Amino acid sequence: MERDAALAAVFEPVRPASTCEETVGRLGTAIRLGLLPAGSRLPSERELAGELRISRSTLRQALTTLVQSGHLVSVRGRSGGTFVAEQPPLAEAEREPLDQRAWAVLDYRVAVECGAVLLASERVSAEQLDRLDGLVAKMAADVGDFDEYRRTDMRFHIGIAEAAGSPRLIGAMTGVQGQMSDLIALIDHPREVLGRSNEQHRRLVELLRRGDGGRAVRLLREHIEGTERILAGVLPPPSREVEPVGTRASDIYPPPGG
Repeated sequence: MERDAALAAVFEPVRPASTCEETVGRLGTAIRLGLLPAGSRLPSERELAGELRISRSTLRQALTTLVQSGHLVSVRGRSGGTFVAEQPPLAEAEREPLDQRAWAVLDYRVAVECGAVLLASERVSAEQLDRLDGLVAKMAADVGDFDEYRRTDMRFHIGIAEAAGSPRLIGAMTGVQGQMSDLIALIDHPREVLGRSNEQHRRLVELLRRGDGGRAVRLLREHIEGTERILAGVLPPPSREVEPVGTRASDIYPPPGG
């Protein structure tokens, strides 16, 4: 399978502290985002364990977990292997209570996406712009099929991070899009709302093509606020607590003369 930067990050070596959990999280997120397409076959057990630098027994535990959750399908026989399910779950099966964690995800999304679009406006290539245009066209055709629309939507936002030319931003964008899927699954998705959202996608690509980073950031912030307003109806209100003394920037870097 040919790998772009986002998919390549999925197969980087796993950190040893929580190998099984991280493997499940990384592969599960890649499946939900569509980086590993429905029906695609994973590398062999030996090859995959080698790429992730984990033991084969740990890999088996992770794959078993993903089979049980409906993300993967195991097929026996000479033509068998481990395949991505044809209709994998779009969100996590287990949900934590909707508390401040949800608002933290929304705040993190703003920081990651606005930073990515600003850098993308300076660095995006013509080929990447054409790819983003293609994703916009696909979303326009998929407004009646939310699951397919959402997977393309996530790929669009990851594409902006790829255009920013920062491997760390690609990883951060992939992670935040996976977390957002759990929240977006809580709300309805009328065709009209998806259509307006995709029109913002189209305008965003135009601004990137013109190198207008300021307007691109403002448009993206407006785009994100639309989702935030809808989620505000189902989430507990955010708590904006003041940071403890000693953790604010002003405590660490006092103003001149202070």
